[in-house]
Amino acid sequence: MHITILGRQPALGIAKLEQLYSTDNVRWFSQQTALVDSPDFDFETLGGSQKAGRVVLELDRGNWLTASRQIVQHYTAKWRASEHKITLGISAYGFKISPRDVQKTGLLIKKKLRDSGTSLRLIPNPEIALNTATSHHNKLGLSPTKVELLVVRAPNNRIIIAESVGAQNITALAARDQARPRTDAFVGMLPPKLARMMINLSGDTKPGRLWDPFCGTGTVLQEARLKGINVYGSDLSQKMVDYATENMQWLDNKYQINPQWQVFQADATAVKLNAVQKSEITRIVCEAYLGQPFSAPPKPAKLTAVRGNCNHIISQFLANIRPQINPSTTLVVAAPAWRDHSGKFTHLPLIDQLADLGYRRLHLNLVSDEQLLYYRENQVVAREILLLKPHDEN
Repeated sequence: MHITILGRQPALGIAKLEQLYSTDNVRWFSQQTALVDSPDFDFETLGGSQKAGRVVLELDRGNWLTASRQIVQHYTAKWRASEHKITLGISAYGFKISPRDVQKTGLLIKKKLRDSGTSLRLIPNPEIALNTATSHHNKLGLSPTKVELLVVRAPNNRIIIAESVGAQNITALAARDQARPRTDAFVGMLPPKLARMMINLSGDTKPGRLWDPFCGTGTVLQEARLKGINVYGSDLSQKMVDYATENMQWLDNKYQINPQWQVFQADATAVKLNAVQKSEITRIVCEAYLGQPFSAPPKPAKLTAVRGNCNHIISQFLANIRPQINPSTTLVVAAPAWRDHSGKFTHLPLIDQLADLGYRRLHLNLVSDEQLLYYRENQVVAREILLLKPHDEN
């Protein structure tokens, strides 16, 4: 059993877990965490989760004092005879305590171990939970002597204590985002972790190829290939095709990976796939046209115009590919939604017209459709994640 710290937008985090490991093996534990009961759990593939840990202790109910006593007792006994120096970080979630309370627990373990001859380095807690960067840079969870304890309390006061299996690799994400030879802020910057989350939403690795028909500089293609998936990418702009091609070649050289790739110029609203492409494509994952960026909510007339343009392009794309794709194809499409000053979102009209376009929306069990939104604070244009199937597929 593992517990995951889901991150800034937990609904998206648990949605990908449900798609990867099935509803039967995933459940909410608290508002920010989920439990996964699967022998195939692999934190490195997840994308959006901040941390994950293997469950070690479970308490039916309690407070921080209860958890602290269990932690001190368990780890003093476990490490008393250790021949190696231990590095320890402790992160608490769901407790109304201070960082000093967390540090006291660590210092008590350190004192007891020192008395038995074992050395322990304690990571300081500016907050009750270590941030992802601190966990990652200290390599917590990556070896038996570099440990982070994730101590999580649910609203019903149940407590789980887990040993981290790692934190989100922000260094690798930044390298794949910034170190590749070609980027273009004008066409949008899809974060690699969101690209990976969307790929995970399309389901576990399956035969065939993933196609991104709005590939831009190739972020989705890049993350899919790192997961071992063969890909097609296409874009209306020859410049983007050239950029994506250069980035794929860079990826080959840097990571020495084998998944096949092909990038070509095509208008997603009019492209005609050849017979081989039709037979190979089993999933479509893309960030569709998002329209122009806004630093503040647009006036109603402007929003109507931009919304109409985006709706037309994405509708034309969906209608064009529908007769060309296999009925079992899964689509994960990031479409725009616009947030006003009150926090309310305006969505594309096509969401209520999917049946007319030949699709049905896949509904997850652990989150609602309305929760599948990716956005940052003060961001006007959000990405609404549409999980679709051709509507004649059972």
